Parts: sequence; C-alpha cells; structure tokens
Amino acid sequence: MSAMPALFLSHGAPPLVDDPTWVAQLQELAASLPRPKAVLMASAHWESAPLMLGATETVPLVYDFGGFARRYYEARYEAPGAPELAARVEKLMPDTEHVARTDRGLDHGAYVPLSVMYPGADIPVLQMSLPTLEPDRLLELGRRLAPLREEGVLIIGSGFTTHGLPFLREWRTDAPAPGWSREFDAWAAEALTRGAVDELADFRSRAPGMPYAHPTIEHFAPMFLTLGASGSPEQSAEQPIDGFWMGLAKRSFQVA
Repeated sequence: MSAMPALFLSHGAPPLVDDPTWVAQLQELAASLPRPKAVLMASAHWESAPLMLGATETVPLVYDFGGFARRYYEARYEAPGAPELAARVEKLMPDTEHVARTDRGLDHGAYVPLSVMYPGADIPVLQMSLPTLEPDRLLELGRRLAPLREEGVLIIGSGFTTHGLPFLREWRTDAPAPGWSREFDAWAAEALTRGAVDELADFRSRAPGMPYAHPTIEHFAPMFLTLGASGSPEQSAEQPIDGFWMGLAKRSFQVA
C-alpha cells in the first residue's frame, strides 16, 4: 500500500454542508485519495498542552459554536474510535512530549469536513490537540507522526487559510473577499507552490494582509503539522481547493 498523503483543509463553519460548490470540492478530493484505514485530525479549535488525544471508543461531537440554526446542533457523525491509532501516536512521541488522553469528542473543525468527505462515518477517527502554535514545533510533531502515513492513516491539519472574522463586513457566503484576504491567499498559494516552508513559517512578518488575515494564528498553525508529516516539507503542494467563502480563503492542499 502506498503512503497516504497529508492534508491541510480549510474547514468552514457548520453551514459548509449547505454549500454545493464546497461540498463537491471536498467530495472530489476524498474520491481522489486511497481509502484511509483511519484519520488523525488536528483542528484549530483544540489547543491544549500537553498533547491530548480525544475519545477513542465512541466519538461524540462537540458543538463548539454559537448563533447558528438549531439543525446544526443536531448533526451526527457516529464514526468509530481509533484506540490502536492512539497507542501508535503515543509510541511515536519522544520522552519529552507528554501525551494525555481525554474523552473529548470531535469539534466542528474535524467533523464538518469529514461528514462531507466520508459521509458513511465508517472510518475510525482520532482527534489530537495542537500542543503549540509555533510552526517549528508543529513541523517536528508532524515529522514524528509521518510513519503513520505508511500504515494507511490520513493525517489532516484543519484550519482556514485566512480567518479575519473581526474584519468581515458582509456576513454572507458569497461576500466578496476583502483585499487582505485576497493578498494573503495569493501569497500563501505561491509559497506553497514553491515549497517555501521558511517563508510560510514566518508568515506573521512576511505575508501581506497581516494581521487582518490572522489576528490570532490558530487557524494557520495546523498547516505546519501537515507539512511536517509530508515526505518533504519543501515539495510543491497540490492545491485542489481554492476560492473564498464569506470572504475567507478556503484554500486547501495535499502533500505526498
């Protein structure tokens, strides 16, 4: 079996599931991949140190959002847990990286895209926390996890290529992208094409559109876990999904 790629997904809010274009893009992406034996997910919505591993027997959902229609709080995604994957993650960590377990379920950064990509909810899923937001540390964490790809595990960092929510003025899905969102997205796309990891890691200083594109950085940080888990972080990343949603860049990429 060939190694699974690693993905960075812009995950969207719960109404993503009502966007036919984005749904079709995610479904096409999933169809292009080998079927994973399990999914290891790191979402922008779970920051916790030490490294935490979520529920492994049954996988509940965490409705970590507010102000949406009631039906979004009734969503279900009853995927099996992945206790064997949790044990593998623990073994791959160095003695200096303490790992703890919790019964926390999947937050919307995890289950919303997975519910579109694998709607049968029949692939075991494990969510892990982001123990840091620093790119260099996340790159190293990804390198530690990279052997899982050879075992059929799909590693996903889930965030958003731009996430300047405080600076949005039009709250509709087809709103035009603000200049800061377009400029940051174009810069990220070009850097990913060149495999310019050092430049991406220095995005706070180098990227146009900052700090508006990321007033806080947790939605860009999962990208570095993905890059670290690749065979070569400096490779050119395939970018099968681009465009904007509510003015935010939904660019997503995969690396081998």
